[in-house]
Amino acid sequence: MELIYLTRAGLQKLQRELENLVKVERPEAVVQLATAREHGDLSENAEYDAARDQLADIDRRIMEMQNKLSCSQLIDESTLSADKVGLLTKVKLLDVKRNKELHYTLVDALQADPGKHLISVKSPVGKGLIGRGVGEEVTIAIPAGEIRFRILEIELASGL
Repeated sequence: MELIYLTRAGLQKLQRELENLVKVERPEAVVQLATAREHGDLSENAEYDAARDQLADIDRRIMEMQNKLSCSQLIDESTLSADKVGLLTKVKLLDVKRNKELHYTLVDALQADPGKHLISVKSPVGKGLIGRGVGEEVTIAIPAGEIRFRILEIELASGL
């Protein structure tokens, strides 16, 4: 698995999710499985099958999160710069075609949330913006075609 860069808040979020899976969701699923097992013939017990599948899904998610945590590296935010677009930079863009301003913060894929304008550095837009400076124009291929941005401002993101 490739290295994952996380802010302190991102790392804590991942740790909380794992803790919830291990201490809350998994024990509940084990109880549901035991209860379903008591309902008789397992070969015709849909409740048992569903509980077993749920437990397997939770175990898979726990393993994925443990793998992510083992491959994660905490970002030293004091070493970041706003000279160029990069990880943990907030960028103000102009969509040249629509003459519309957009704001994005570039984060690792684990912290991406397009609804909150947090985009992954591995996304098409993120990849297209990395290393660019204020005033540069960039054309980026996206699933819907191409989009052209002018970078208006770059600043370091805070509170992630």
